[in-house]
Amino acid sequence: MKSFNVPSSYRSEIISEIKSRRQEADPKRKDPSPSRISLGAVEFLLARHFGFCYGVENAIDIAYRAVDENPDKKIYLLSEMIHNPEVNQDLLKRGVTFLMSPEGETLIPIASLKPEDIVIVPAFGTTIDLQQKLQAQGIDPRYYDTTCPFVEKVWKRSRDLANRGFSIIIHGKPNHEETRATFSQTLGFSSDKTNPLLVPRLVVNDRGETKELIDFILGIGSLEKFWSIFKDQCSASFDPIKHLDKLGVVNQTTMLASETHEISSMLKAALEKKFGLENITEHFGDTRDTLCYATYENQTATTALLSQYADIALVVGGYNSSNTSHLVELCQEVMPTFFLINQDEIISAKEIRHFHLNLKQVVTTKDWLPEKRPLSIAITSGASCPDTLVEGVMSKVAELCGTSLKNYVLN
Repeated sequence: MKSFNVPSSYRSEIISEIKSRRQEADPKRKDPSPSRISLGAVEFLLARHFGFCYGVENAIDIAYRAVDENPDKKIYLLSEMIHNPEVNQDLLKRGVTFLMSPEGETLIPIASLKPEDIVIVPAFGTTIDLQQKLQAQGIDPRYYDTTCPFVEKVWKRSRDLANRGFSIIIHGKPNHEETRATFSQTLGFSSDKTNPLLVPRLVVNDRGETKELIDFILGIGSLEKFWSIFKDQCSASFDPIKHLDKLGVVNQTTMLASETHEISSMLKAALEKKFGLENITEHFGDTRDTLCYATYENQTATTALLSQYADIALVVGGYNSSNTSHLVELCQEVMPTFFLINQDEIISAKEIRHFHLNLKQVVTTKDWLPEKRPLSIAITSGASCPDTLVEGVMSKVAELCGTSLKNYVLN
């Protein structure tokens, strides 16, 4: 696999050694069981796969190269490069400026940019409209494009399906940068491959919305209810009467892979019921190979982690990180779970700040660290989280338990 130039400040010597030893013992990555880090008073169960994925390392490599290669130019990021505040803050300190917020709010008008300015496209990709606006300013949006290759793979498959007459169902968060980019980048083309065609596209956020969509497909739901749910989640001129008979399902790559599988299976079953099993290939496009391997590995490793006993779980990552929030969802179904942005959220053995998914805000919890010894703690992190932050959290907890991470034994 390609190696990337990632700043050493994001690397952890201890975590790197643990990952290296696991890789030597399991080079084909078939064993998803966690690593056991023993410190006497506390044992960490560290997920087999976590931290920077291929797409994130690729993005960091390109973004820092853009800064190094252009010391005398203005450098902009379309929006947050990845959903991790440590990385984004470091780029800001190096002189990079954001053009937009993650929600799409304009911070600096693209029309104010000059041809000599540098614009970095984030790992989530961007819309065709924004690409065209940059080109109109004389800026090549592809020169420092950090779009994840697995996101681009989703775009390619969507276009292939579109050219075969399929409508595209995107499983994702409607306002997420990646979903907006995929929605835009899904194009069909005329037979001469020159003129782009409008492609029917619709975003489903979860199983609940999928059930409502299926009711309409099967003639149970009303047109009024369809538009009440999907009015702002489908393409212009979308006609639910005509455009729900041939479907291909792709996803925002950071969603739960198991949920995408389920949504895809639900829609396939509905089309089988409507058109017959013998006709299903004409009405449903198989897109299982578009799921991001890193998202799948991290979620599989978290499931294996949760099969082992632990007193609590700690998940480290950006609070607006979709892939991290899904790891938290998995963990909190099994045990008390705390979602931390970094070690500074651990105030003491009696108090911790953490992001509450249901409340969508940072809260403070008292008496969070069990007093029993030895203590067992499950730990993992999102795909955009530097390993140094995981080490920092482990070190802080070890100190609170009266020991040191430097004394670790890998079992």
